[in-house]
Parts: sequence; structure tokens; C-alpha cells
Amino acid sequence: MSKGAESNIWVFLEQRENRLADVGLELLGKSLRLGAEINWKVGGLLVGQDLNPMIDRILPYGLDELLVADHPLLGTYCNETYAKVIESAVRKFHPEALLFGATAMGTDLAPRLAARLRTGLSAHCIDLALTEQGDLAGVVPWPEGNLMGHIYCPRARPQMATVIPGIFEMPEKMQAKGRVIQIPVELEEKDRPYRIVETNRDENRSTGLEAAEVVVAGGWGIGSQEDWRLIEELAAALNGAAGATRPAVDEGWADEAEMIGQSGRTVSPRLYIGVGVSGHMHHMVGVKGTELAVGINQDPGAAIFEHCDIGLVGDFRKIVPELIKAIKSYSPEK
Repeated sequence: MSKGAESNIWVFLEQRENRLADVGLELLGKSLRLGAEINWKVGGLLVGQDLNPMIDRILPYGLDELLVADHPLLGTYCNETYAKVIESAVRKFHPEALLFGATAMGTDLAPRLAARLRTGLSAHCIDLALTEQGDLAGVVPWPEGNLMGHIYCPRARPQMATVIPGIFEMPEKMQAKGRVIQIPVELEEKDRPYRIVETNRDENRSTGLEAAEVVVAGGWGIGSQEDWRLIEELAAALNGAAGATRPAVDEGWADEAEMIGQSGRTVSPRLYIGVGVSGHMHHMVGVKGTELAVGINQDPGAAIFEHCDIGLVGDFRKIVPELIKAIKSYSPEK
């Protein structure tokens, strides 16, 4: 290694079994745009085992540096070993900012690192901003209503944030220019407090939400498991996918994999229909790029109508069955 890392912003490039999570590349694209504003360099942080095949896939995304920690004890994710290696690299190279996706791995690893580094963490951000002075702002929805808050960490470094997957666009590939920096890894078996005995994958967990052109989302206003079937029937009639807000998931009407919003999935359907959805930002930040948005709510003052092109005020138990009936009876040949 001829010289140390010089990048100001580090992006954790999450991978499992050499499959790169999209959110890491999304954060690279956003970081490159932010860094260009104040002439900051951007580095990627890749941790795992046998990573050489991934390096050539990552470099064309325009990052200035790719820091690689490759070691047999990093082959399977373990928060203790990952945290130890990244903490050591941060203390050695002193980046200004360190970004993670708000995934299962990211939300487990980032706060652990922040505690070790005695710095702050802006969690579940929906946007990022950077001042001329190099202060990173994590943009998060306020607890109530449609307000946004900006969270800063002015006194400690690195500034850390987790960002919801799907919020930023994937960057375009370009000519690879970044250099690869191998991070020394000093790990022993005792550094890993547990070992993975067996891994089972739930192949049916995907709901198709992210790829769906039509999403019908239900919220707290649905009221019961029995009425939730109308959400699923409407989605099926439109060849779409059913989604949910957190209250609907908490009540057990929908699976957690169907949750849309700040702590769930991000969708970009051509048609979005929100039924019994309040419309607060914690849910709506997960809906982006929609061509047509429809809201159905019996409260004419519901926030959902601020986000919709078409608003239907009334009892969904009367409206949705009629919609389903009309859709099923529609024939484009008529």
C-alpha cells in the first residue's frame, strides 16, 4: 500500500455471498454528487472473503478509492468482527463521513460502530445534504405530520448515517478511476463470539413490491383482518402487489415484508392506491416516482390527499368492492 486512504466519505458496500446490495451503489451515487459540491473524495468499503471478483464490478461506478478487507473470518457476517475491522480502518484513515444502508445488516452494524467510535448516527434517513463546511445532514421525517428534520453531528467524526434502500437512484457506470486499498485485517477465531451452524433462506419472502407497476397499500383505517382481504383482492384484480403501513403490520393483517415506508420498502409503481392510509411521511417516503396516485379515506382532511392525484372520500368498504367489480368487468375491446 503506497499511501493511506484519502477519501472523505466512505460508503459501506454491503454484500452477502458476493452478492452486492443495491443500496451501497445508491449511496455511492449520492455521495459522488455531494462530494463534487465541496471537492470531497468518495471511497467504498468492502468487507468479506474472496472479494477479488467483486472489485472489478464496483470500480466502474466512479468512486475514488475502494477499501477492501478480505479475510476468512469475514466470510460470514458477524457484527463483532466487522465492527472491529471497520473501527480500526476509521481510526487509521479518519474519514469525515461513513454511510450505511438501513438494511438488517446496516442497522445492526452502524450503531455498534458509532458507539465504538463515540460519534453520532442519523438513522433511517430519506435524504442527505452536505454544507460547504463539511457538515453532513441526515434528513428524516418528523414523528408526526409531514415535516422533515435535519440531524447534524457537529462535534464528532466520522459523521454517520443509515439510509433507506431505494431512496436514491442507481449511478451510471463510467470509466474506472479508483485505486484499491487493502485494509490489514488482524482477526483470530476468538474475535468471533459465535459461528453460523446453518443458513436457511426463505425464498418466498419476496412480495414483488419493488418491481410492481401497481401497488395497493392498506393502513390502520382498514380496521380488521377480514376487511384486509379487499386490499389483496384489489391488488390481484390490477395484477399488482399489496403493501401496508406499519400499523397494519403491527396488527398482523400484513406481513412485515409488505411494509412500505421509512422502516420498510421503497416502491416506484406507475399506479399507487392508498386505502385507509393516513398519508404521513413515515409511509409516503417509501413511495416515489409514481405516475398516478389515488387515495381512499373517509376523512376529507387526511394527509394522504396531499400526495394524491385523485382522492376518493368515503367508506372503502363500499368503494373498493365497486372498483374490483368494474376492473373485472372491463374489456379493452369494448
